[in-house]
Amino acid sequence: MSVTRTYTVTVVSTDSGNKYVIDGVQQDTLNLFESGTYKLDQSDSTNGGHPLRFSTTSDGTHGGGSQYTTGVTTSGTPGSSGAYTQIEVATDAPTLYYYCTQHSGMGGTANTPAADTWGALGWSTNRWGTNAE
Repeated sequence: MSVTRTYTVTVVSTDSGNKYVIDGVQQDTLNLFESGTYKLDQSDSTNGGHPLRFSTTSDGTHGGGSQYTTGVTTSGTPGSSGAYTQIEVATDAPTLYYYCTQHSGMGGTANTPAADTWGALGWSTNRWGTNAE
């Protein structure tokens, strides 16, 4: 399983509490395409004490949901070198939400469109997606 994309995760403190920043965008909405493998790199020291996980419920366990574990692996301690959460997105995966297991209000949405969605593939793949709309 090769990684389709790696995201860099940091944490910032705001007036309304800590927030995840994904590739420089606070609480970014991610598009994690089915059958893709995505690594959320939590090695930056700001991630200390903020384990990132997925749920089918906004704000995860803080919002009354449970942790989504299908295709998800974790490694290391957030804030330490090499720490990450990785997901291989299942076919027909539901919309997901990333959240901190320790603190509410830090995360955001992770859409899981089908891999054949128009524009999902890079130009160099020599394949076209479909646009069902």
